[in-house]
Amino acid sequence: MMEHASQIAFGRMDQCGQLAGTHDKWDLLAALTHAAEEFGLSHRTLGVLKALMTFFPEREIPAEPDSAVVFPSNRKLAERLNGMPESTLRRHLASLTGIGIVSRKNSPNRKRYARRTGGDCQLAFGFDLSPLARHAGQIFDAALAAKSQAEHLAVLRDKVAVLRQKLIEAAPEQAVELVEAVRKLLRRKPCEDNLAQAEEALRKEISALPESGEPPCPALSATGMSGSCNQNERHIQDSDKSVFDSETHATADKKNNGKENQPENSMPGNDLRQVQRACQEFQNFFPGQLRNWQDADHVAERLSPMMGIDMPVLSDARAAMGRKQAAVAVLCMLEKMGSIRSPGAYLRRLAQKARVGQFSTAPMVNALLHGNSSVQPTC
Repeated sequence: MMEHASQIAFGRMDQCGQLAGTHDKWDLLAALTHAAEEFGLSHRTLGVLKALMTFFPEREIPAEPDSAVVFPSNRKLAERLNGMPESTLRRHLASLTGIGIVSRKNSPNRKRYARRTGGDCQLAFGFDLSPLARHAGQIFDAALAAKSQAEHLAVLRDKVAVLRQKLIEAAPEQAVELVEAVRKLLRRKPCEDNLAQAEEALRKEISALPESGEPPCPALSATGMSGSCNQNERHIQDSDKSVFDSETHATADKKNNGKENQPENSMPGNDLRQVQRACQEFQNFFPGQLRNWQDADHVAERLSPMMGIDMPVLSDARAAMGRKQAAVAVLCMLEKMGSIRSPGAYLRRLAQKARVGQFSTAPMVNALLHGNSSVQPTC
């Protein structure tokens, strides 16, 4: 009986001590791949096992000892492993035999070969694959357990992601460090304990929020429908690109709202050429000029994940301030990345101000144009 690096003891016989039947070698390999972490197997060790299996002519591996012996030389094995160095090959072979997945059947001189009589193999020395079939039940059980654990972790990850988003929406200025730490945790491959701790911390933070911690929502009333073009732009779906192509869209909205005398360029940050003069840093990532607002929106969308801004945060900013203003805000933030501790939290704060009519990109653009460092990010 062998013990490997994980918690599963490989090589246990069944209670009755009886040998199992034959098993498909590729099914066994697939099950071992799913349970690789449980048995302490690396993908390269599994590759060596797969190469050994290719030297066994039958698809079904019998369970009787010494009934599935393969005897390739290290040179032949290395050829099927795309030139794996012999020292590396020996290490992976030792790992397979140490765990008990395969066993050695050594000849007197420790060479691998077979003796044949009339074309039939009578005696072979090399690596015996029969332990795979004898302990197939254990392998398949471990694979099922690994799959179940992976599904459990996926559900736990989703719960943590939902709680994080709920905290962001309820209190964008609170628990910034926790929100950022959870974001980094979800980008890795966390264990169950780390996810459980993150879930507990998020639930504790959310439960401590006051009932008034929900973000303000604009009231829908007969008099409240006469908003500016920025407010109307919230209701345009992401797939609607006419807002970038039509030069008369914003003017028509203003006329409908009784603001015919307000020029379109009075909208803060509406002059694309002015924005390009103020924001030069994006060209290090996407060289070239912005031909229209649709280009600016696409550049901002691609820059956001590089800056640490999640897509839900960008979408929330678009809904609050409009796609043009959101694009300008992201481009301006890129210019000041050195002084912004948490870009995602900063953009959420700008969106929150935009919802109550207290935000404009004009000061940001003007500060960059005039080299004014007095307007500094606070998040």
